[in-house]
Amino acid sequence: MAEREARRIRELVTPEGVVLHLRLASAGSRAAAFSIDAAIMLAALIAVTVLAVFILGGFRTFGPAAIIWLLGLFLLRNFYFTLFESGARAATPGKRALKLRVVARDGGRLTGGAVLARNLMREIEVFLPLIFVVSARAEGFSNRWLALFGFVWTGIFLFMPLFNRDRLRAGDMLAGTWVVENERPKIAPDLIARPNPRAEHYSFTPAELAVYGQFEVQRLEEVLRRDDRDAIVTVAGVIRRKLGRVDEGDDRAFLDAYYAAARLHLERRLLFGQRKRDKFDAAS
Repeated sequence: MAEREARRIRELVTPEGVVLHLRLASAGSRAAAFSIDAAIMLAALIAVTVLAVFILGGFRTFGPAAIIWLLGLFLLRNFYFTLFESGARAATPGKRALKLRVVARDGGRLTGGAVLARNLMREIEVFLPLIFVVSARAEGFSNRWLALFGFVWTGIFLFMPLFNRDRLRAGDMLAGTWVVENERPKIAPDLIARPNPRAEHYSFTPAELAVYGQFEVQRLEEVLRRDDRDAIVTVAGVIRRKLGRVDEGDDRAFLDAYYAAARLHLERRLLFGQRKRDKFDAAS
């Protein structure tokens, strides 16, 4: 069991050179998450149909119901996964229930293009072949080969995560993403609420605080919470070089001071509607 769990651990190197160890989601947990999302989508369609029946006083034919389902399936297939995974949690309700999230394999920020690519591939992986199957069954015995083709096509993509070491769907391969476990401690004390006394003699100019954005500050917080000595030394060196500072001293104290000052700087700017998402953002 321990060896099996170890095979799911991957190293992710952030843009600042910090190595994070992540555990890949199992094929079973991914399938369970998708099942939850599919159930939510089905429930939403049923609820909309019932609401339409209540408002319109019933349907005389199946036409209106068919329109609702065709339109609803189109919207849900194309926007449900994309909208949720584009959010801050990078996870659909199904993934959140299983404590999973989507991350970029290069360690950078998960982009909208990557989310869109991985979810557009789901249309080819699952929904398109299922349309073939339903159409073939509706037209009768003569199209049984089309139905078989649809089942085989779905099966190939459905079981693909079982036959590669990173448990990747075709969409993950195209988008450069992983689905990883997102276990977090239930209580995480605020780092600013417990200041480091040794950090008091460090100060930073507004220009130095504007170098990084929200993404990098969040990554710095993860490094400080893990309190890994090697990671702290590496990150402190990277930030000092980026800021052009030559001061030496306690690396932990330096990072504590920079984190507190950079976070306060970002929060103050947010009060004025100015948000710097990462170091590449034009906002300063």
